[in-house]
Amino acid sequence: MLLIHFPLISRRKKDNLNYMAEVIKMPRLSDTMTEGVIAGWHKNVGDTVKKGEVLADIETDKATMELESYKDGILLYQGAQPGQKIQVNDLLCIIGKQGLDIQPIIAAIAAGTGSSVVVESQAPVQAPTPAAATPAAASQTASTVVNEGRIFASPLAKKIATERGIDLKYVQGSGDNGRITKIDIDTFEPASSPATSSTTAAVATATSQSITPTAGVVSFDEVPVSQMRKTIARRLSESLFTAPHFYITMSINMDAAVAARVKLNETSKVKISFNDLVLKATAVALKQHPKVNSSWLGDKIRYNHHVNIGVAVAVDEGLLVPVVRFADSLSLSQITTQVKDFAQKAKDKKLQPSDWEGSTFTISNLGMFGVDQFTAIINPPDSCILAVGGISQEPIVKNGQVVAGNVMKVTLSCDHRVVDGATGAAFLQTLKSLLEEPLRMMI
Repeated sequence: MLLIHFPLISRRKKDNLNYMAEVIKMPRLSDTMTEGVIAGWHKNVGDTVKKGEVLADIETDKATMELESYKDGILLYQGAQPGQKIQVNDLLCIIGKQGLDIQPIIAAIAAGTGSSVVVESQAPVQAPTPAAATPAAASQTASTVVNEGRIFASPLAKKIATERGIDLKYVQGSGDNGRITKIDIDTFEPASSPATSSTTAAVATATSQSITPTAGVVSFDEVPVSQMRKTIARRLSESLFTAPHFYITMSINMDAAVAARVKLNETSKVKISFNDLVLKATAVALKQHPKVNSSWLGDKIRYNHHVNIGVAVAVDEGLLVPVVRFADSLSLSQITTQVKDFAQKAKDKKLQPSDWEGSTFTISNLGMFGVDQFTAIINPPDSCILAVGGISQEPIVKNGQVVAGNVMKVTLSCDHRVVDGATGAAFLQTLKSLLEEPLRMMI
């Protein structure tokens, strides 16, 4: 966040010294962000702004984050309206003294002369944090209008309210300064009045008519591409068409892992999943095969001594990859807790840049969707990604007899610039041995 001071000095009076206007530019909130979308303004032009107050909600390629004011003053200018895109480092807003002429400031930035001014500091940008529910919030009804004029609500609360057809003017907010949160929407109970019922019925009828396909009529929906989807498209296209991928698939007998998980969950305070077992085994295997735990950096290859595993999490807008750091040193219960916490944060769009940066290897698991086997595109700058399928009952040979066994197939996608076939195969052999004898990964 660039906060730039423009000293405005009167030429007529030497004693009329500096008045500082705070010029806020669109911050780069992630390593892949090139532009942001204004999800909503919390302050209008002319409103008084205090230090620490939220100015706007900004949708990035990975999360919706709150932009806080760094100074007191009046909001004099907004660089974009809700729903509009704004490039990183473009003028976002100006905070200053009432009556200040901002046109010279806007012109200076447009002309590129703003680079000569002083960059003071970074303003806080935080992910929205829902306030705790209050007893009053649990029994809200729409009997009275509680919000007049501008309504303060989190982006998630606005989205859910729109989906459910809830008018926010009837919702009592439990957050700071009466801000409406997701909890307020979840606990809101619309009053059943004839007017409300008829309005709801009309909306339902209109919605039904708009989405019900008619035989013989060409119809479709078009939606703008989200910032997240744009980034996914760009990064994965660059990865697939830049890194020479090759794939190795191996079948793993999960009988011992199935039995071990049952025993572990008898005493564990958190429920350990098969994905957690795979993640732990992968972390241990990566310590033994550092060439797989590596990155291609153009003129050099980085072999990482630490093991930070990215876990692909599906959300409505696409895919996020939060990172479990130093996974080889974590217990299974610690891994379980972190992965669950990241998954919830991802769905609520509350992940911070520090949560998704710094992976050395990635795991993508589609087994819970009934997928037996698939290949994944490498998540740069990692050199490999592991695609994990579901566990299925298949015939296997055990002690000379054909019996039913629990089989899981995994596919390792490798960047051939860094990892050769034999290296990738050796890593999978180690992973297989750890999952087929789970006690080995506990040593």
